[in-house]
Amino acid sequence: MRATKALFSLLLCTLLGAAGWGAVSTAAQAPAAPTKSAAAPTPPAPTAEQLAIRAASLKDHERMMALLGIKSLRPGASGNRSAPNSANYDEAKADMHLPLPDPLLLANGKRVTTAQQWWTERRPQIVELFDRDVYGRVPAHVPTVTWQVVSVTHEKNGDVPVITKQLVGHVDNSGDPAITVDIDLTVSTPADAKGPVPVMMEFGFSRAFMEEMMKRFPQFAKMSASGGPTWQQQVLAHGWGYAEYVPTSVQPDNGAGLVEGIIGLANHGQPRKPDDWGVLRAWAWGASRALDYFESDPAVDAHQVGIEGHSRYGKAALVAMAYDPRFAISYISSSGEAGAKLYRHQYGEEIGNIATDEYYWMAGNFMKYDGPLTVADLPVDAHELIALCAPRPVFISGGSTDAGDGWVDAKAMFLAAVGAGPVYRLLGKKDLGATVFPPMGTPLISGDIGFRQHFEGHTPSPNWPTFLQFASRFIEVRTPPVLASARR
Repeated sequence: MRATKALFSLLLCTLLGAAGWGAVSTAAQAPAAPTKSAAAPTPPAPTAEQLAIRAASLKDHERMMALLGIKSLRPGASGNRSAPNSANYDEAKADMHLPLPDPLLLANGKRVTTAQQWWTERRPQIVELFDRDVYGRVPAHVPTVTWQVVSVTHEKNGDVPVITKQLVGHVDNSGDPAITVDIDLTVSTPADAKGPVPVMMEFGFSRAFMEEMMKRFPQFAKMSASGGPTWQQQVLAHGWGYAEYVPTSVQPDNGAGLVEGIIGLANHGQPRKPDDWGVLRAWAWGASRALDYFESDPAVDAHQVGIEGHSRYGKAALVAMAYDPRFAISYISSSGEAGAKLYRHQYGEEIGNIATDEYYWMAGNFMKYDGPLTVADLPVDAHELIALCAPRPVFISGGSTDAGDGWVDAKAMFLAAVGAGPVYRLLGKKDLGATVFPPMGTPLISGDIGFRQHFEGHTPSPNWPTFLQFASRFIEVRTPPVLASARR
């Protein structure tokens, strides 16, 4: 089962690459460490449209390099074991470029000692650094979103009756009618709920994409099933609802699309400036707009909305959690580089992979740290992104290197969780409760930061039960008060 799940995840990454997502160069496209599973299927030949997307992405990448005055970038890690830049999977060689930036040290060198200093001084400084050099700035005036309920369906998920709403968030494009953005969101709540319920929202792929994937590779259709209850069914067992948000309905997952989607719409179809927002920040923006809708839905307890994302969507979910204090909790699965992984821990994926292949996820300025500067010059690191989520609970997850998840570097994500601990403690919360990397399968869920490395590959499925155990300490169905007239 572990081998088939790892292979299924590898197939998904293969299809994303074939679709023109994440493709600027081809030197470093490797989603995982060498795995014991069977060989990945041969990807389909790219279509003319996909080749055009790749060419346009490369052109935009070169434009941004020229704008920044960068002549060349250092190559990222390669999945080819015989390549000169082969990915490192030896912990003894994972030079961390210490020390990490101190999340509680002000720009003037003074130490943060109170919660007020964190909120009014240090936190804004860290946000500014992430805005300027990592994820980019959201424009001051982004078009508004109007939500429409497209359909309401009474159905069953397993044995539980649910009410499912299919929604579309229409983004006002009166400023540039040539660009259309419609946010794809589905929310399901228990049909017998007595009041608003907590909701877990997944950053996921559209149904059309998944159906197309299964159609093109029918031999792998059964691999997507875990054999047990789905994550949605596990959530329903707690009396909660679930939602599925499609980030690519907000912003395409490629460099060519930067003049489209919400980034293009807000910029009237013009190319980005070096500190403009990237795709991860745009996807996080879309999640916040979904939360805007939940605040108007009487079936949803909008104060108890959690988010979950895996891989590239794990990165986006962590960004959303860090920037929007309304999200109550998050499950960040195998997010790796540009997510919960320390940039300074060189194991698996490296900063060069993001600066070349997925540069569009980030602000253009991020490329400087793989060009004239190095990762050691980066003014922030992933532990500070997790710290921006404080004091709210965050669960960090990764899989086994041997099973195919070494690319995301579980230890570096653990170390980032440890590094966020001082901020949680300052705000009166509990840290991870450990500083030594635990044996695989060990749940660390007694604090406000959680972590577990599961035994399987690049998949969120094995850690859903652990996350829900962690989340149950913070999230619960609130029974609405009984009115006096009803008691009589």
